[in-house]
Amino acid sequence: MSMSLKLKLYNTLTREKAEFQPIDPNNVRMYVCGPTVYDFAHIGNARPVIVFDVLFRLLRHVYGEGQVTYARNITDVDDKINARALRDHPGLPLNEAIRAVTERTEQQFQADVKALGCLEPTVQPRATDNITQMIDIIEKLIARGHAYAAEGEVLFDTRSMSDYGQLSKRPLDEQQAGARIAVDAHKKNPGDFVLWKASSESEPGWPSPWGRGRPGWHIECSAMSARYLGETFDIHGGGLDLIFPHHENEIAQSRCAHDTHVMANVWMHNGFVQVEGRKMSKSEGNFVTINELLETEKFGGRKWPGEVLRLAMLMTHYSEPIDFSVKRLEEAEKIFKKWADTLRLVESRAIVPWKNSIGPAHFGPVGTQLLMYLQEDLNTPALIAAISRLGREIAAGELEAVDDFINLIDLLGFDFALFFEGEETSPAEQNFIFTKVQERLELLKAKNFAEADRIRDELAAKGIQLKDSKDKDTGERVTTWDMKR
Repeated sequence: MSMSLKLKLYNTLTREKAEFQPIDPNNVRMYVCGPTVYDFAHIGNARPVIVFDVLFRLLRHVYGEGQVTYARNITDVDDKINARALRDHPGLPLNEAIRAVTERTEQQFQADVKALGCLEPTVQPRATDNITQMIDIIEKLIARGHAYAAEGEVLFDTRSMSDYGQLSKRPLDEQQAGARIAVDAHKKNPGDFVLWKASSESEPGWPSPWGRGRPGWHIECSAMSARYLGETFDIHGGGLDLIFPHHENEIAQSRCAHDTHVMANVWMHNGFVQVEGRKMSKSEGNFVTINELLETEKFGGRKWPGEVLRLAMLMTHYSEPIDFSVKRLEEAEKIFKKWADTLRLVESRAIVPWKNSIGPAHFGPVGTQLLMYLQEDLNTPALIAAISRLGREIAAGELEAVDDFINLIDLLGFDFALFFEGEETSPAEQNFIFTKVQERLELLKAKNFAEADRIRDELAAKGIQLKDSKDKDTGERVTTWDMKR
């Protein structure tokens, strides 16, 4: 536990960055809106998963692994799911078709985010397992005068809440009806939103005091967060597009049902993702799923490793927009390979056995200093740059901070096995190669080009291809290698 490390997080609710003060340091709680499982997750969906995985790791480092609860929901009841089920499985009864869609899609989502290096959340509640909790909240809202039944639906009365709109900072008179909600005559106010809607015989539904029906979108997260984290908790996260109406309406439901001042103390939102300079959409032809990036050659004519996708996301501050491009992925891959070269060099010099260094992070003076970047509202781009500088110093012989280098990379969510995955060389061969590479670099510095060329040829005969480049910061020669067997 490193509670001496003080975190500062930007809070969308207050529009300020402030020191994070958990309600209970022994029970830090975070909720993040998860996928609606009707289609494979796209690259925009990957961003909050990666961002809040880093925060989850950091909270566990600061407060202790057993003192942090991270809930990320699975939305498995939604009109988009119904439509996809009817489209993909027209011969099945609707409930069976829905189950076929949601199970397959969720399985793919879990595989995709695992490939991106994300830890499993502490709990992943499904909406359909929390219908009773949703009905309980709706009954409380009706009893307290914040909701009303009309024409088979139950709606939240936005006028009943004096400070409705505090998250989005939109005056009530200027607000439109929430997403997934039609403006109907039976609404008291245009901004009122559905808590419960009637289901036909051909639609999924559950019995309720208002007839057979299904929940609205927003009530799902209010019910699941309350059940697993409590009526008030520490951090609620999600994409910028969820501020209104989804998160605004979550706040309204939860606060009015539980009579609390807040739902969550800190609200964090990641920025949008564009693809090659344009808003991602199927009509633009630039819609790309995580699975397509990992398993096909759709983007840039090749497959991309999950660690490269992760690093590409973290190279921009979470709150800023990202232009996701082939160029960005290539840049991330170069950074990752340099980190891998440093780790191989560390191993070849027998400085520290990297395979045995994984575990609870214990940072020395250098690592403690560099952690300030994460401490300041998850400044991952600054930390990535600092790790790269530290790697160059280690390669130049500054070995005191090797453990810090390893632990910082680990804290960002990169599994050390990835750096050596698929290696065709044994440890002994790696030691030989790096010894020869270092020997050649010394010969080049001494302008003994003939002997340096002899080493290059010796390695080439073994299928080892050297590539020289210049470090863009120091101007020094850097040599990397690949096996060409």
